[in-house]
Amino acid sequence: MHVSAKTITVLVMISFAATVPGAEAADVFGGQTVYEAHCASCHGTDGVPLVPGTPDFAMGEGLEKPDSQLVQAVRAGSNLMPGYNRIISDQEILDAIAYIRTLQR
Repeated sequence: MHVSAKTITVLVMISFAATVPGAEAADVFGGQTVYEAHCASCHGTDGVPLVPGTPDFAMGEGLEKPDSQLVQAVRAGSNLMPGYNRIISDQEILDAIAYIRTLQR
């Protein structure tokens, strides 16, 4: 049985999140749904941007900050990205971040 590197990455992330005291595990699959609904039109379904000036998530651009800072950026908006405060929850943002991290090559 062959298991892809992407599947292994997702499983490791879920396992790690579940072992951190006080941390809620991110829902990578729910994050994919949030990403496809709110992010993919600019950032691309595979993380390669469709709109100039947006981070290339497939290359890890914009993902070097801690999740808490990324949540704040998504809430407030940044550059071309509108703010998503009160549009999607913090947990949905964290789920989307977890999914975005799986797009890195």
